[in-house]
Amino acid sequence: MNSIETSNMDRVIEERWWIRKKYWKYIAGAILVIALILFFALRDWTSTVRVDKEKLSIATVFRGVFNDYISVDGTAAPISTIFLDAYEGGKVEEILLEEGTMVTKGDVILRLTNNDLNLNILNSEAQLAEKSNFLREVRIRMEQEKHSLEREVLNARFDLIAKKRHYEQNKELYQDELISRDDYLKSEEDFQLAQRSLELVLLRQRQDSSFRSLQIEQISENLRNMQLNLNLVKQQQDYLNVKAPVDGQIGSLLVEIGQSIPRGFRIGQINVLTSYKIEANVDEHYIDRIRTGLIGYIEKPGDTLTLQIKKVYPEVRSGKFKIDLVFIGKLPENIRIGQSYFVKLQLGQAVEAIQIPQGSFYQTTGGQWIFVVDESGNFATKRPIRIGRKNPQFYELTEGLLPGEQVIVSDYTIFGTNEKVEFK
Repeated sequence: MNSIETSNMDRVIEERWWIRKKYWKYIAGAILVIALILFFALRDWTSTVRVDKEKLSIATVFRGVFNDYISVDGTAAPISTIFLDAYEGGKVEEILLEEGTMVTKGDVILRLTNNDLNLNILNSEAQLAEKSNFLREVRIRMEQEKHSLEREVLNARFDLIAKKRHYEQNKELYQDELISRDDYLKSEEDFQLAQRSLELVLLRQRQDSSFRSLQIEQISENLRNMQLNLNLVKQQQDYLNVKAPVDGQIGSLLVEIGQSIPRGFRIGQINVLTSYKIEANVDEHYIDRIRTGLIGYIEKPGDTLTLQIKKVYPEVRSGKFKIDLVFIGKLPENIRIGQSYFVKLQLGQAVEAIQIPQGSFYQTTGGQWIFVVDESGNFATKRPIRIGRKNPQFYELTEGLLPGEQVIVSDYTIFGTNEKVEFK
């Protein structure tokens, strides 16, 4: 009975070993598949670059007051500039005042000579004298004709009086039949002729007076025009003395003695120094936010000067556009034309915002994403963000980051296209 039991036990053991041996390869395969699945599932396949952490600039995201301003480089300039143009061409004969000289309105800066202009003046004066003599002769002749007509009128009046008296006498004599009818009619006809003659003389006198007045007026108008022309020519001669149009300082003179310049030539300029302005160039990124009336500041040790944008120029050149700012209140001490100033231009009100310091990362990412340091401090991963406004120190963040997180703000060139940065 024991032998039987022993043989049965042996058969059972052999049967279990046979099952395990038969499925061994399937079990091993399943284990291998599971291991591979776990390997690929748990492994980080993100493209990674290893960098020395000490060589990176890491900043902490924070919430604080965001001051909406930009800093621009400005240059002091006169409040206005008056250009000196030649009203009349000529040769530079003498330069009386040099560049940088303070002038008063009307001061002669330089003198020109123009022989053609002098000849024109002589010709105009000769023509004016000729016309004046002609007018005097005409007036004398007209006065003589006027006196002659007056004598004719006077003679005609007295002749009419005599003929009328003779006619009236003959009329009475004829009524008394003391003279013949022919004598009476002849005296009547002489009287009527005298009347008609006087009317004609008076008519000619009126017509002659009107014609004489018109002719004298025309000649006088001619003389006035010639006199005006002579005055203009003499004024042109006065333009040969180039004078300061306003009080100020001679900024530049672009001529030399002996130089021939045409009419309209730019001789130089006068800087009006009653006040100053600051000329600055602003990046075109801010073109929609810059407008007249915005306030700017120049911060100096122990003092702050206030300015206001007076003019915004429309042209954009080399990615920048120009603005003019004027001082509100006092001016800087010892200000000089061409002196440089840093202007803090206020674009908006200060607000609470999430911020990060400015850095070189922006040149690579354009503010679309940033590397955020993991809480462990061992690596950083790429994360999309959105940047709003910026000032010379900070960026305003509108999406993607929370206060307290750390980000890499240094140059991203060494990271290539990798999406993860591990720190050594």
